[in-house]
Amino acid sequence: MADTKDDAQVDTIFHLETASDREKQHEEDIKGRDFTVTDSELPKGYFRSANFLGSMFAIGASFGCGVGGFGLAAPVLAYINADIGPDPNLSWVSLSYLLTNSVGLLLVGRLSDLFGRRWFFIGGNALATIGCIVAAVAPNIPALIAGETLIGLGAASQLSYAFAVSELVPTTYRFIAQAWVFAWAIPSSGFAPAIAYAFVFESSVGWRGIFYLLTALNAATTVVWFLFYKPPTFEMKHGQGRKRQFLVNFDYIGTLLFTMGLILFLMGISWGGNLYAWKSAHVIATIVLGFLCLSGFFVYEAYGNLKEPLLPMHLFKNMPWNISVLLWALGAAIYYALAILWPSMVAVLYSPGHGTMWAGWVSCISNSGILFGEFVGAFFKRKTNLQIIVVFFIGSVFLAAMASSTPDTPLRAAIFVFLSASFIGWNEILNSAVATICIDDQREIGSATGIAGSARSFISTICSTVYTVILSNRLATTIPARVPPALLAAGLPAGSIETFLVALGTGKWEGVEGVTERILEVGGRAYREASAEAYNTVFLSTIAFCGVGVVASFFAPNVDHLLGRDVVVQLEHKGKREEREKV
Repeated sequence: MADTKDDAQVDTIFHLETASDREKQHEEDIKGRDFTVTDSELPKGYFRSANFLGSMFAIGASFGCGVGGFGLAAPVLAYINADIGPDPNLSWVSLSYLLTNSVGLLLVGRLSDLFGRRWFFIGGNALATIGCIVAAVAPNIPALIAGETLIGLGAASQLSYAFAVSELVPTTYRFIAQAWVFAWAIPSSGFAPAIAYAFVFESSVGWRGIFYLLTALNAATTVVWFLFYKPPTFEMKHGQGRKRQFLVNFDYIGTLLFTMGLILFLMGISWGGNLYAWKSAHVIATIVLGFLCLSGFFVYEAYGNLKEPLLPMHLFKNMPWNISVLLWALGAAIYYALAILWPSMVAVLYSPGHGTMWAGWVSCISNSGILFGEFVGAFFKRKTNLQIIVVFFIGSVFLAAMASSTPDTPLRAAIFVFLSASFIGWNEILNSAVATICIDDQREIGSATGIAGSARSFISTICSTVYTVILSNRLATTIPARVPPALLAAGLPAGSIETFLVALGTGKWEGVEGVTERILEVGGRAYREASAEAYNTVFLSTIAFCGVGVVASFFAPNVDHLLGRDVVVQLEHKGKREEREKV
C-alpha cells in the first residue's frame, strides 16, 4: 500500500511538472524566440552598419512626420476652415487623428510583437503618405478629415518610437536613443506654429504647403524603412508554417471591444461641451457605451482563457511599470495643457499690437520647452527615481504659477511656460525610457509600450477635456461680468453690447453702432482681463492632476541595476548572414 501511495505521489508530481512545462512552452511560443545578446556579441561594426544607421534615421524621421501630421496643421485650422469651409464638423479634423492614433498604438505594439515589426512600420508610413496626399488636395473639410484619419492610422506606427528604438540599442543607451528621436520633432512640434504661420502668411502655396512637405518627407522615410529596417521576421520568431495558427488564435473579440470602447469613450468626452451639450444623448450614450466596452475588454482579457490575448494582463502585476506609465501619462497631460492653453493665451492676451508671425514664434515656447527638457534629461540616466520626484514637482509648481498671469505679464508668463514645459519634458524622457526598461520580458516590449501609449492618450484626453470645459465655463462667467460694464462706462450704447461681443471673435466692427477707438481700447482691455481670469482658473485646476503625479513620483522605480549592455533585437547584418551561412 505504501508503494502504491508513493507511486501516486510521484505520478501526480510528474503530471504537475508536465502541465507547468506545457504552460511555459505555450508562453514561449507566443512570445517567440529571445534574440537578446550583449553588444560585445554583435558583429564588428554593427552600430556603423547601413541597416542600423538607416533604421535609426527612419525611426527619427518617421516620428517627426507623425507629430507633424497634425501638429503643423493644428495652429492654422481656423484659416483652413475659412479657405475650404466653413464646416461645423471642423473639430473632427483633430478628433479623427486622435482616435485612430490612440487605438492604433496598442494594436501596432502587440501585433508587431507577434508577427514581426518590419511591415507594420513600412505600411504605417506608406499610409501616412497617402493621408498627406489626400489632405493636400482636399477640396473641403470632409476630405481633410479623411486625410487626417489616414494620417492618424499611419501615425500609430510612427509614434511607436519608444520600443522601436529602445530594442535596437544597449539598454544603458535607451535614454539617449529616445532623445535622438525627439530631435526630429523640433520642426514639426517645437517650431510647428511658426512654420505653419509661415506657410499661410509668407508663402504662395498657403496651408496646403504643410501637407506637400509632409508628403515628401513621409514618402522618403517609407523608402528608408523598406531599404534598411530588417528586424526578426515571423518565421525567425516562431518558426516556419505557424502563421495560420497565430491568425486563428488571435484575440479578435478583445480587439473589437478595445477599439470600439476607446473610440466611443474618447469621442464622447471630446464632443461634450463642444459639438453637443454634456447632457445630450450623443455624449452620454457614447461615453457610457465606451466605458462598458472597455470594462468588458479588461474582463475578457483577464478571464477569457485566451491563447494570444491582445493585452497580456500580467503586465499590470509589474508595479514599477504601472507607476512609470502613470507618470508618463500625467506628464503628457501637462504637456497638452500647455499645448492647448498657451497658443490661445498668446492670441488673446498678448498678440494685440504685434504681428501675426510674432504670435507664431511665441506660441512655440511650450513645445520647445518640452523638447529642451527631453534632451537635457537624456544625459542623466542614473537615480531616475529621485530625478522624477524633483522635476515633476518643479514643473508642477511653475505650471500652477501661471495662474498669476495678466495681460501685462507676457515675459513672466513665457518664462514660466518654458520652465514648466522643460521640467515636464525631463519627466517624460525618464519615464518613457524607464517604462521600456522595467518590463519583465523584453519580448513584450511592443505590447507593454503600446498599451502605455494608449493609456497616455486616454488620460491626456480626459485631462485636456477638463481644461477646455473649465476654460469655456469660466469665460461664460468672466466675460459678461467684466466686459459689458466697461463698455457702458466707456459710452457704448446698451443695444450694441451683444454685437460688440460677437465682433470680438470676428474682428469685424462695421456693424457695431456707436463704437469708437476709445471704446475699442476699453472693451479690448476688459476682454483680455476677463480671459486672463479664466485661464488662471484652468492653471489652478492643474494642481489636482499634478498632485497625483507628485505622490506617484515617490514610487518611481530606480532602474540603475538594469542599465546593462543587452541589445534586445538585432537587425539583419552582413556579418550575421555570413555566420549563419557557415553554420
